[in-house]
Amino acid sequence: MTMIPVVTTVALAMIALAFLLALVRVVRGPSIADRALGADVALSGAVAAIAILTLSAGSEEFVDLVLIATLLGFLATVALSVLVGRRGS
Repeated sequence: MTMIPVVTTVALAMIALAFLLALVRVVRGPSIADRALGADVALSGAVAAIAILTLSAGSEEFVDLVLIATLLGFLATVALSVLVGRRGS
């Protein structure tokens, strides 16, 4: 018996917890920077969950989705940091 299903389940549970805590930060964050950070962490959690599910299924169908979501998350983070930087000065 392999440990891969157990490790996958534990990893997905931890990612789900991080995702929920990030969503709490998005809702309760007092500033735009807190909300942007929470959204970025939530997106990273979703990408990690998709990647783990893709690897555990042994398919390569969602690799493109993971790459595109990661790129969009990076671009959104850069755009929000520019916005927060302009508001701060």
